[in-house]
Amino acid sequence: MRRILLDTCVLYPAHLRDTILRLAEADLIQPLWSADILAELHRNLAARNGNDPCVALQADRLVSILRNCFPDAMVEGYADLVDRMENHPKDRHVLAAALQGKRGCAVDVQPEGFRSPAHR
Repeated sequence: MRRILLDTCVLYPAHLRDTILRLAEADLIQPLWSADILAELHRNLAARNGNDPCVALQADRLVSILRNCFPDAMVEGYADLVDRMENHPKDRHVLAAALQGKRGCAVDVQPEGFRSPAHR
């Protein structure tokens, strides 16, 4: 089974999240994410409607479901790698988590954040 790190921009849209997680339920992929990715997902979902408390509760519930349904998805121990990454500073935590998770690939719909300065 291929290990795939999912960035926030992949988990945020419900249709894309649902499609990819159905692949995981069918044991075709193993999703990976980090606490930073889930925190960013929560923050973006909560901010979607002006930080409405009901929306924040829905975001809490979604993150809890992701953690509970896919307990092996959490990548930890990547913090020491973040500063060594050469891609866009906002995406360094994603690349570091992908490397720590020994993933087969990372899924992101905004790949420009993953180019090193030499490739820009």
